[in-house]
Amino acid sequence: MEPAEYDLMDAAEERMWWYRALHARVIDALRRRPGPAGALLDAGCGTGGLLRRLVALRRPLAGLDFNPGAAARAAAKSGALTVAGDANRLPFDAGAFTALTSCDVLCHRAVDPPAALAEFRRVLAPGGTLVLNLPAYQWLHSAHDARVHNDRRFTARQGRTLLGAAGFEAIEARYWNALLLPLMVLQRKILRPDADHDSSDVAPFPPWLDATLHGTTVIERAAGRLGLRYPAGGSILLVATRP
Repeated sequence: MEPAEYDLMDAAEERMWWYRALHARVIDALRRRPGPAGALLDAGCGTGGLLRRLVALRRPLAGLDFNPGAAARAAAKSGALTVAGDANRLPFDAGAFTALTSCDVLCHRAVDPPAALAEFRRVLAPGGTLVLNLPAYQWLHSAHDARVHNDRRFTARQGRTLLGAAGFEAIEARYWNALLLPLMVLQRKILRPDADHDSSDVAPFPPWLDATLHGTTVIERAAGRLGLRYPAGGSILLVATRP
């Protein structure tokens, strides 16, 4: 990502509605499908917001980010062991982890999805859980994607296909941020269709707006827990098992 984007992430990820919603869904998935007892890796940990929340799961944690400065911030924020490295060539032994999270990493232009997924499978022990978040729909590509060096967005079917080809099983792929998708389309394609590459979606929101947006994601999450599945959304959460 652009260096300034890490600064924005570091400042916003504790409070901003989108990060809070994402982290809650990742933790929900891990509580529902924890995998065997053992260590968890957050591959592409950024400045450590998710790692800090994963402490609540009470398991050994490690993080990896391509940017050494971000990895250092993640270590300071979470207390987890973090290293600088490449998702395409993870610097860990085979079977070192029993769960692995990776949020908005396979979309990055420097990441080769099949190579990264092969590495995720290699470092996971048999029975280990993989939790991925991916941005949805290539037609939603925007100035923010350019700023964070995202080259690709996905559909749920594409996500399932990638994980199946990489040898994962019991694959779930669910859209989320569904209720706010119309606002995403409005903001990205109508209000700012030609925004330059200095534009970022990560920024402080007025407290009333942040609370409203987060409350919408809470309602959506609660409905999902009751079994409601959304046919579309701004992001895709995938959960799978390494056989």
